[in-house]
Amino acid sequence: MRLWSQGKALMGEFLDNVARYPRYLISFSLGIFFSLFGWLKPLLKNPISAIALVGILVGVFLFLFFTLKAMLGLTTV
Repeated sequence: MRLWSQGKALMGEFLDNVARYPRYLISFSLGIFFSLFGWLKPLLKNPISAIALVGILVGVFLFLFFTLKAMLGLTTV
């Protein structure tokens, strides 16, 4: 346990730890992206499954877009 007089050093360590989180977030996100891409890559070799995959991805994006737009009250309806 550190003494109160070493508070500045303790705060410096805290800020160093907080500064590491963006790198962790980027690494974690890229890892998930590459893992999913590796899993979906064989589907892109067949034109029919590639079209279906692109259609599903566009559908998921539009669903999220319109859901968030309605939840945040960005529509005039």
